[in-house]
Amino acid sequence: MELDQEAIELTRELVRIDSSDPGAYEGEIQEFIRAWLLERIERLRPELAGRAEVSLEQIEPLAGRKCLRARIVPAAKGEALLPELVLLSHMDTVTLGEGWSKDTPALGAVVRDGRLWGRGSCDMKGGMACAMLAFDDALGAVANDLAPRRALSFVATCDEEDFMRGSDAAIRAGWLDGSQWVLDTEPTDGYVRMAHKGRTWFEMGFSGVTAHASTPWMGADAVAATACAIDAIRREVGELPEDDELGKTTVTFGQVQGGYRPYVVPDSCTTWIDMRLAPPCTPRDAQDIVEHAIALAEGEVPGTHGSLKVTGDRPAIPSHADSPLLAKMRAATLEVCGSAAETKTFTGYTDSAVVAGTCENPNCASYGPGSLEVAHKPNEFVPLEDLARVRSVFRRLVLDCLE
Repeated sequence: MELDQEAIELTRELVRIDSSDPGAYEGEIQEFIRAWLLERIERLRPELAGRAEVSLEQIEPLAGRKCLRARIVPAAKGEALLPELVLLSHMDTVTLGEGWSKDTPALGAVVRDGRLWGRGSCDMKGGMACAMLAFDDALGAVANDLAPRRALSFVATCDEEDFMRGSDAAIRAGWLDGSQWVLDTEPTDGYVRMAHKGRTWFEMGFSGVTAHASTPWMGADAVAATACAIDAIRREVGELPEDDELGKTTVTFGQVQGGYRPYVVPDSCTTWIDMRLAPPCTPRDAQDIVEHAIALAEGEVPGTHGSLKVTGDRPAIPSHADSPLLAKMRAATLEVCGSAAETKTFTGYTDSAVVAGTCENPNCASYGPGSLEVAHKPNEFVPLEDLARVRSVFRRLVLDCLE
């Protein structure tokens, strides 16, 4: 497959803009995307009249951090329309981080060895560039006499790399719902990915009593209680049954903060817990496991008291083999690549999974250039041939759906 210079150059422009979260956030990149889309919409607006209504709007879920939607809606009234197709991309990246090679800096967008290097190149500015170009392809097709039978949206969100408050806000605004076909552009290694483990976050705290380390019986060790609780949680999670598609439920204790001097019995400790849930484990089951562990720890270390706060709660999402969106994706990849894309699970959690879980939408999936294995790492890259493949697949998908 020939390289796609438009996809390469647009990805380079996006990578050069720092949209790290935490860090610069999405202000500059949102303005770039808005201006890019507005120029194309206004240039073609006279030719679009009578066939489609085109809009460009934004919402502000967080101070100074906006989401953007560009939309093509068929002008025909009174005709039954097909489900809307949504191309969904997030604008933020993880922090730039350390460890980048001198030849491929984080914001350099260097093209070398068949790859485009830089923070967000695969997660997910390469995919976003392909989606933006597909939207432009749709504008051109409608301007050139195609009468669309389906609405098409390109939605760019904020905050995906943190609490996903951008996609939540887009749902509240009615931009995303249960009736649409929603395709996010995360890196998927050539697969269509639908299934996700659930993601539940906890903040577990223990309070105790301070004492000198030489007389520990005079205090109550909050760190020791935390250790007991962590051990109990690990054992209970390890005993949970495995799901045929999503595998085992897992737990990670990402941060633990407690104590202030090595010679003092610690009177407080806080732990942040990430649990990835596979059926039949539900968010309620996960909370029960942690609450049970807290009770055990309080008994093991008298004088300590535990607390629990749920800081994130996303349900598991299964695959849907009968999804019409999946059928369209398989047809588009067959035409472009010579073989239909297979399905696999997604190891993280995506904006489309938020839509699937919140809106009970079975037509949500991920497909984009690059590999999740290099995302969030130094020397992140996207293969140039992946950009060409996904740009072509998105063009075929969009035109097939509009026709």
